[in-house]
This record gives sequence, structure tokens and C-alpha cells, in this order.
Amino acid sequence: MHVAQPLFSRPPYWAECFGTAPFLPMSRAEMDELGWDSCDIIIVCGDAYVDHPSFGMAVIGRLLERQGFRVGIIAQPDWSSAEAFQALGKPNLFFAVSAGNMDSMINRYTADRKVRHDDAYTPHNEGGKRPDRAVLVYTQRCREAYKDSQVLIGGIEASLRRIAHYDYWSDKVRRSVLLDSKADLLVYGNAERAVVDIAHRAACGEALKDMADIRGTARLINALPEGWKGRDSSRIDKPGKVDPLPNPYAYDAGEAGGDSPCAGQGKEAAPKPAETKVVRISPVIGSGRTYILLPAYEQVKSDPVLYAHTSRVLHLETNPANAHTLVQPHGDRYVWLTPPPLPLSTEELDSVFELPYQRVPHPAYGEARIPAYEMIRFSVNIMRGCFGGCSFCSITEHEGRVIQSRSEDSIVREVEKIRDMTPGFTGTISDLGGPTANMYQLNCKSEEIHASCRRLSCVYPSICKNLVTDQSPTTRLYRRTRKLPGIKRVLVASGLRYDLAVKDPEYVEELVSHHVGGYLKIAPEHTEDGPLTRMMKPGMGSYYEFKRMFERFSERAGKQQFLIPYFISAHPGTTDEDMLNLALWLRNNGFRADQVQNFYPSPMASATAMYHTGKDPLHRIDAKAPSDIPVPKGARQRRLHKAFLRYHDPDNWPLLRDALKRMGREDLIGYSKQHLVPPTQPANHPSAKREARQGRAQPRKGQVLTQHTGLPPRKGAGAPKRRGGRRQG
Repeated sequence: MHVAQPLFSRPPYWAECFGTAPFLPMSRAEMDELGWDSCDIIIVCGDAYVDHPSFGMAVIGRLLERQGFRVGIIAQPDWSSAEAFQALGKPNLFFAVSAGNMDSMINRYTADRKVRHDDAYTPHNEGGKRPDRAVLVYTQRCREAYKDSQVLIGGIEASLRRIAHYDYWSDKVRRSVLLDSKADLLVYGNAERAVVDIAHRAACGEALKDMADIRGTARLINALPEGWKGRDSSRIDKPGKVDPLPNPYAYDAGEAGGDSPCAGQGKEAAPKPAETKVVRISPVIGSGRTYILLPAYEQVKSDPVLYAHTSRVLHLETNPANAHTLVQPHGDRYVWLTPPPLPLSTEELDSVFELPYQRVPHPAYGEARIPAYEMIRFSVNIMRGCFGGCSFCSITEHEGRVIQSRSEDSIVREVEKIRDMTPGFTGTISDLGGPTANMYQLNCKSEEIHASCRRLSCVYPSICKNLVTDQSPTTRLYRRTRKLPGIKRVLVASGLRYDLAVKDPEYVEELVSHHVGGYLKIAPEHTEDGPLTRMMKPGMGSYYEFKRMFERFSERAGKQQFLIPYFISAHPGTTDEDMLNLALWLRNNGFRADQVQNFYPSPMASATAMYHTGKDPLHRIDAKAPSDIPVPKGARQRRLHKAFLRYHDPDNWPLLRDALKRMGREDLIGYSKQHLVPPTQPANHPSAKREARQGRAQPRKGQVLTQHTGLPPRKGAGAPKRRGGRRQG
């Protein structure tokens, strides 16, 4: 297998002589100003171009620019014809297509399949600026623009569709996006290492479709290669061990770097700093050339049991230290899926975040407001990845379970850049976090143990004894950043893993005393064991323990602060009784949820497999004794589960009353605080006249229906919004 080189070890491509662009060009006029006659690589993306490390197109574009390539951007093109895709001419190497920071279908539709009319990644928050299944449409238009051009697809939309997958919007299993898009190559996960390798090899004349040995990629092949051993897992069985693999984290400094295959085209590479910790894979030879054969698309399309089995195998093969190549037949062809990409070292990640970003939207947008940028412009991403393994979340499937952390110095430098460069900064860092705020620098205590681990989560059903839970590096980081000149406050707004936080009281005290803006959001997701088990979330014991610490430290700091729990309705494994119990918990604890979320079946998530099949892929699938789990389906039941979370909303009372009667819980219908919903609608409510026509009683004159809560009203808003478009684990 091809050896992964350190990210910045290759000699730059010859076009490095053009230097660094103020912004990556979006027009021919900008190319002319830079002295370019063509682009080597053109990125096509469904988001507006914001030159900031929180936006994927900027990260990949600036990284390729550092490698010496001329990179252009076609952002949110008009997809009605190929004309917009010809704006920068034909790329010398390839088009790189992404739907953007969000899946285009999740971006466009709610969990109830209703069209959204806004888009946070578009100027003026305008909806409809990207097509459904943007990767497919953009790739097709690139081919129409230049028939012989090569197309690389990536980003979260392609990443989550790399094999046959259940599609919630069409309610069917679709083929790998590779077949429907007809792209040459797919990159999944955080693709920096793969994209750099692909670009340099393409510059040497190698076709994208022939690049067989790059980790974190998928391509189509016509026949299984010779010299490889395969384990047939196309039936219901347990793949188990195929062959022992060498530890990919082993590193021989004498083999570092090496020559680029195009070394003669550019300057000599700068020497690698001696302290750089390179993460690389050793060549796999002999017994290491193995793959697992998954059930074919035609099988999983029609057999839910095989679909659930495939989902389980896929998730068991996500540790980059021991994952195998996966192969899935599609008709007479095969999707060849290499093991996940190796995580970047701290030094490599620092370098990626410190590329020459302007940290603002492209000037072409003028004064237009881009909400996604407004949300993150004063925030700093300190890490990536999540080992929580929550079954409903796409972070693990995309970014992986290995936590990749930036150095403290690099984070501090970015805070100083925000202070000195970002327009409108008033002294408050809005977030110092990532997918999960308190996983910074937390990993397995032993590389050897990690190399053999196949757990789906490091914290479920309990925190692994081999996981480092010392959060003192995060505490030190918080203390250092809040003491910087010109920094008044440093807040933490990212999702918090509270079952980890309680293991380090000093961290919780630092967080609560200095970094909470009045409200802290955490995500128990549910109160009942049934759905929590399917979610791979901890029980409420950890929540109560964290709540006690939060309240104690808030009182010690002399602050009135509130803990805001978030919950998911209609998750696989949830019954109507579970949702009723959750509603009663909310009532008893004085919570009125202003923002609630129905479970959204995103492609490739374990919970999506549960939704589609009724099986639990978190455990071994047994075809002889299949055990179906309850799955809330259908518009009425999903609406009911969401209504339980908003039991205080009069719009939901008729639905809840009918459900409570059906469940034999009419004792919860009444006017007191011991009841869940009143027996009638408010006199001024639109449904009151309808109920009157149906002969239902109305409140007596002067009677008031109360809504109670343990929280004070928040001026100008309800509960805090989640960061970004995806649920956190």
C-alpha cells in the first residue's frame, strides 16, 4: 500500500511562483490580476466562499495553494446549465466538487421533509441557491462543461454516501454516489492528506480513477485485484479478525518525507522540523493485503437484515489503525473503499489552520450578511473528531473517532488574529471548542491498545478505562486565552460531553466560573433507557451529577446561570410511553422547550439503519432470531413525539389529548400543574371555534390556562441555538 507522506513534505508544484492570492479567484478578471492563464484545480461548492478555516472549500483551497497549485473557486453556481461551470475555464488537473459544509438535502429540507426557505451558508440567508443532491448535479454540469475533465468528489455529502445507503427523502436505498455521479474518485472524511496526494499524482499524469492506494478514498473497479485476500461478509456472519495488521502509527524517521514523484517540477522541499510528530501508515504487504466483501447493493436494497449487517460491518471498520479495505458490488462493478484517512499530527493540523486565510467572505458579496459566517467569525476550532459514537450523529462517520488537537500556541495565535483582523470584534470570543468542547487532547492512553480497539464508542456503555479523561490541557487553554490583552471574555458554546466533564471537577469549575454566557447547553437527548441505549448516550445519572456541580460552582462564582438540556424526539427505539415520560420530566423540572428536533435520518448513521430496518446494528445481527425495535414512522407519530416535547404549546394540545386518551392516561388532562395538558383550547386560539363546533367544552369566563417554567424569560430570544446545521453527540 502507498506510504502516506507528511502533509507538507512534498516539493511544491511549479506554479508556486505565482505566490499567494489575496482571495482564491472566483472570476477570470481575478485570474488575470494574478497573472494566471488557467487554474490547475477548480473547487465547485454549494456554499458561499468565505476564506476562513471553518469552511471546507477555503481549507482545501489554501492547502492546495500552499502545495504550489493554482486553485479557483466556483461557489453556488447556477446549475441550470453548464455555462457557470465554464467561468474559470477548464482545470488543468481536475474539478473538486462538494455540496458544502452541510449535506444539501439536510440543508434544504426539515426532518418533516418540508422545504426550508433559508440557507445560512448563502448571502442574505437566501434559500434555493443549491440543488438537491448537489454533488450529483454539480458533477454532471462539470462533465457537460468539459467532457474530458476529471472530477473528484468530497465533503460530507459524498462522504456519507460512499456506499449503498438509505435515502430518507426518497425512502429507498440508493447506490453509492460514485455510480450516480460518475465521478472519477471520492474522498471521505477530513481529506487534507488524500487531496494533497491526489493533486501531486495527478500533476504527474496519473488518472484519478487509477489511484488505488490512497487512504480515505473510494473508486469503482471492474474486477477484484489479484494478490489480495478477501473475507466474504456478504451474508449474516461476524467478520472477526481477517489478518493482523502492522501498527500504522509506527514511524521510522529515516523514511520520512521522501521525494515527490514530481520532485523535479518545483523547488526543494523545506526540511521537516525535528519536533514534528508525523502520523503515517507503514506499507502493508503479504497478509496485510486483505479486504472484506460486503453484501451487494442489490442485496441491501431489498433485504433490511443485510442492510443492518452492512451498517454494522462498516462502523466496525472505522479505526484507522486496524480498518480493512471494504468492497461492495454494484451490478458487475465494485466500490473499492480504502481504510479511513490517518489523523493529522498536531503540527500538521496547526499548519492547516494557520494558512493565509483572510477570515472574511469574498469581496464579491459586498455587505451581504452570511449567517454561517456571522456565527463563527469570533470562534476558534481547537480540535476535530469525536469518540462519543452517538448513533444519530454524522460527526464520527465523517471526521472519525480519533481526536486531533491543535497546539495551545496555535490556538492563541488564532485568537490574536481574530482580535486584530476580524471586523466588528468587541473583545468576546464566542466559542472555543469543536465537535465536542471538552475532548481536546483526549485520546487512548496507549497507541498499542488503540491499534487493536474496535469499540464503537470510548464513552458508552461506560467510559473506557484506557481513555485519558484529564481535561487539564483544556483548563489551561481557557485560562491562557482569557488573559490575553484585548480579550474580555472567552465563551464555550460547543456541545459538551458532561459524562466526561464530571471526571474533572477543576475543569467544570473553570468552565462554569468564567466561560458560560448565562446559559450552557448540554444534550441528554432523552430520559428513558430504551431510546438512550439506541442512541449510545449515558443515563440521566451523569446529567444530575453535572447539574449539581454546575449549580454549586455557579453559586460559588456568584452567578445566576442556567443549564439548557436538549432532546431528540422520534428516535428509533422510542415508544409513545417513552415520550410521555420525557414530557412529564420536562414538566416536573420546569422546562419549556422552545427549540426541539425530530430525529433526522442522515445517510450512513447507525440510527438511520435502525430507522430503515427496525434492526439494531450496534449489536450482532442474527437473521434466525431477528428482534425488531420500535421505530416511530409516519407523519402523525413523528408529529406526536415532537408534540410531547412541546407539551406547553396550545397547537399541540388536541393531538396530545387524543394520544393520552388512547394510552389510558386521561388523568394527565386537566387544569392544574399536576396535569400535562388542559381539556380545552384557549378561548382566543384558532382551534377553539372548531372544538366548539364539535361540542367540546370551552374554559369558563375568566379562567386562565397557565404555562410554568423554572427559567426566567430570555430577552429577545428563546433557548440558545445549536451551532451549525448538525446535531452534536
